[in-house]
Amino acid sequence: METRSVSPVFVGRAQELGALHEALARCREGEPQALLIGGEAGVGKTRLVEEFADAARRRGAVVALGGCVEIGADGLPFAPFSTALRALRRALPGELAAAAAGQEEELARLLPELGESGTGRYDEDGMARLFELTARLLERVAAEHTVVLALEDLHWSDASTRHLLSYLLRTLRTGRLVVLATYRSDDIHRRHPLRPLLAELDRLRTVRRLDLARFTRDEVCLQVAGILAHEPEPDQVDAIFERSDGNAFFVEELSVAAHEGCPTGLTDSLRDLLLVRVESLPESAQQIARFVAEGGSTVEYRLLAAVARLAEDDLIEALRAAVNAGILSPAPGGDGYRFRHSLVREAVSDDLLPGERSRLNRRYAEALESDPTLVPADLRTTRLAGYWYHARDAAKALPAVLDAAVEARRRHAYSEQLRLLERAMELWDAAPEAVRRTLRPVDFAEVYPPPLPERRGGTPSGCDPATTALRHLDLLAEAAVAGRLCGERERALKITKRALRLLDEENDRLRAAWFWIQRSRLVQGLARGDGWKEIATAQDLVRGLPPSEVHAEVLATAAHWSMLHEPGPEALTAAERAVEYARMVGADAIESHARLTLGGLMVDAGQAEAGLRHMYEVRAEVVARGLAPMVGRSHVNLPSVLEGVGRSQEAVGILREGLRLTSEMGLRDAEAWIWSNLAESLVSLGRWDEAAEAAGNAQRRGQTAGPRGSAANSLAFLALARGRVPEAARHLAEGRASYGPHDPMPQHDLPLSCLTLAVAVAEGRLADARAELARTLTSGFPPGTQRYAWPLLLEAATAEADARTLPAARDGRDEVLGSLFETVKRLTTHAPVWRAHERWVRAELHRAEGRSTPGTWSEVVTAFEPLERPYDLARIRHRLAESLLADGGEDERGRATELLRLVNAVARHLGARPLADAADALARRARLPLTPSPQPAPAPCDPAESLGLTSRERDVLRLVAAGHTNRRIAQELFISPKTASVHVSNILAKLGVSGRGEAAAVAHRLGLFPAESLTPGPAG
Repeated sequence: METRSVSPVFVGRAQELGALHEALARCREGEPQALLIGGEAGVGKTRLVEEFADAARRRGAVVALGGCVEIGADGLPFAPFSTALRALRRALPGELAAAAAGQEEELARLLPELGESGTGRYDEDGMARLFELTARLLERVAAEHTVVLALEDLHWSDASTRHLLSYLLRTLRTGRLVVLATYRSDDIHRRHPLRPLLAELDRLRTVRRLDLARFTRDEVCLQVAGILAHEPEPDQVDAIFERSDGNAFFVEELSVAAHEGCPTGLTDSLRDLLLVRVESLPESAQQIARFVAEGGSTVEYRLLAAVARLAEDDLIEALRAAVNAGILSPAPGGDGYRFRHSLVREAVSDDLLPGERSRLNRRYAEALESDPTLVPADLRTTRLAGYWYHARDAAKALPAVLDAAVEARRRHAYSEQLRLLERAMELWDAAPEAVRRTLRPVDFAEVYPPPLPERRGGTPSGCDPATTALRHLDLLAEAAVAGRLCGERERALKITKRALRLLDEENDRLRAAWFWIQRSRLVQGLARGDGWKEIATAQDLVRGLPPSEVHAEVLATAAHWSMLHEPGPEALTAAERAVEYARMVGADAIESHARLTLGGLMVDAGQAEAGLRHMYEVRAEVVARGLAPMVGRSHVNLPSVLEGVGRSQEAVGILREGLRLTSEMGLRDAEAWIWSNLAESLVSLGRWDEAAEAAGNAQRRGQTAGPRGSAANSLAFLALARGRVPEAARHLAEGRASYGPHDPMPQHDLPLSCLTLAVAVAEGRLADARAELARTLTSGFPPGTQRYAWPLLLEAATAEADARTLPAARDGRDEVLGSLFETVKRLTTHAPVWRAHERWVRAELHRAEGRSTPGTWSEVVTAFEPLERPYDLARIRHRLAESLLADGGEDERGRATELLRLVNAVARHLGARPLADAADALARRARLPLTPSPQPAPAPCDPAESLGLTSRERDVLRLVAAGHTNRRIAQELFISPKTASVHVSNILAKLGVSGRGEAAAVAHRLGLFPAESLTPGPAG
């Protein structure tokens, strides 16, 4: 007899359903919503989601459902997301294809229907890139359609699914999207892997938690009435309510038992209650239930038929009986069967005998090996690995588990790969030697010694114990990298220790060097050191060995470490050798990495053009080849080097292109670094509002400490320059907190020291500023740190000059000035911006000694005028005006007036209040008018000179003042529109104005161009 075990009437949950409908309404305004629905097993989470999903569909939403697979490491990584995206593709095929356009290869790791995914090679940024692209895909689809993404049974989720969900809920900002996730609260014990995620999501204001309580007696009465299709007797309701304690699923089971006249259903054990209905089925249906219980969360019909070995009619009748009894239900899509409730599945599975379980798994594995088409292609490898493992057949399980590990790596699911590899380690000794000899080589993407000769061709030859040990090392190497990339650094470190102990017995220096490089990365990642000791050990091991990829990687790693920590001749030599070795062995990726390092070191060493040429070539090559990680690094490092030598405008162009590329490729952390570097370059160019916005983007986008710390430094500088000292101190503290003490680098420490000194001066703590300077000078400035050293020396020299009249500052001044003079002599000045800073620092030191002259400051002004640094130029012009007024001549007063007007205009445009106030105060003391009189006196011989305009910029300004567009200017001057645009930007910065109209007004006011020379043109 067919039994209706589910109430057709939805009972209770009015408050929770209201919250879900409210979220749906709010998401229609373009604000994504996220809800976590928790409750004990059987309390009604799935029914609530189904009820809401039906209502959402009626209101025009697209609902995509996905469920986590119960069998953990045996399941496909990202299974719920793959299922949900597949449903989304069925509902909106064109929209999803358009949203995925250009990134199909990456997104195919989650949704194979999009095409061939990339290889299974390791990728440092692969998981983060996949997560970002998935978030962007959902945002694009949800831009025009309301989408409900529902993920069930998070308590069974794999680590990669949890990481992706966390990423989405932290980063989704736009789109008509509701993300739902359900989990069993009674399963979340203290050490359950979902517990940290729930704690993390609780801190997000964008995530709402709903906890489903059990039904009240009145609600139980309504549910029983719906199941029985008549009003139940009060005594019957009391008995069911007392026995079920309001759990909706147990109410169903008890109601059906009562409906079928089976009062014995009210047993002492709820587990027995779940089994009693299974045991009432015909024997063939019970057997099918046992097969489905062990086959996975969902078992395909053809696979079930192959395993059951029943005649088709008998199989269909058995399935019909199980479905009619409410034990099994057809899977979504109609291609298989699953238990209607997982609690019944667990009870049936737990009731199997150990030998029975292994026998059923063997039948599944043998059926799938005989006909791989029985399950979808993307499930085949992981399902087979799980079946053989639970069949307790090490000979079959070991190669299957390794295949599943490769599949997990292909999906960037490194947590699952690590679990599978650890399972392979568990199986290693139990597997026969003959099986281990025939294992196919693993395709390492991390640099690793090549496989043994007998493994390259796939035809093994004889094998001795030493060869077997090396194969085991291959497995340990895979696991070490997987552990590092999934964040399980402690486990990865233990694996490297184990491998190095094994290598102590072997004379394999190359493999040992490879593991030491892994240890270096792990030590840095765990904040237990800077990693140099491990790198040095690897260098000692490869010394004297023939060129190899490992050798090249060791040298490249050492060069890159030295560039960040101790740049100098040794780092340059290491980078040159790394490039040479990489070319000899054809390691293109290592060569590109080493050439970027080499280019930056060459620039620091004074070979600017040659070094930049290297970096530009690498950038072009990696973009053309689509090498995502190197695209990110090239668009971070090259602009940083350009900024370091004062070519800020050039850096901005590359950074803007880098933002486009990294956004398209999903390189979120590289994008954060680019925003951070963009903020620094925009600060230099005097585009401070844009710089603050870029720094904010860096802090929001950054997943690691580096870009957030660098952005905080830029914000601290802007706050100081605008007179907001407490805000600057707060940003300084943020920047300092971003960098740990375990791995000091000049690029972090020197800017922090500079800001620390500047904040101390602004707060009137000269003694603290001197102490910070002394500490920094004791550490010294290694070669290659000029870009950070000069601003710090300038802050110190300026502080001493400003304090020269203070009696309290006299003690120790001579010693400080002497140290600064000596440091200036030793610091290199290869780039124009460094030479300009040297003159500025010396001028401030002379001012501190009371011997400042207009000639000195005029030289500094001349040095800075071509550098496109309006704020720096304004500060220097202020000092020149101050020096001119000290001389007291009438000509000097006129020149000082024009200088202070320029300073005042730039300072007010930038919002640099302290500088504007200083210019106003100086003008008041000298009784100089900063506002021109109605009939100004004749300008100096050429006012354009005092503005710092080049002859070409003067020509461009004339056409701007005439109202011409950039295109018209380009035609008039025979230059490209882009070059015209660059000239206009430079002019605006030098004039300290925000637009072309203001620039034209300045030109007219200063009488730069006679009226007859201006030809009217279209508005620019």
